Amino acid sequence: GRLAVAKPARRLGVGAALVLAIEDAARERGLTAVDLHAQTHALGFYERLGYAAYGPEFPDAGIPHRAMRKALV
Repeated sequence: GRLAVAKPARRLGVGAALVLAIEDAARERGLTAVDLHAQTHALGFYERLGYAAYGPEFPDAGIPHRAMRKALV
């Protein structure tokens, strides 16, 4: 699936709240990490939330992406 926030709601903490809720749900299920594919223009957003990019850039639906991971502790 994809995660997106409508333009009028961006930079208000909505995206971060959604990602943190996903992380909480993952922890409740006993997962120890979250992996995702981020559009390259959004890498900074995920890095601020503790995600680290790994591997080469790759296209998804014609848009450049990078794989990212965050350990859940």
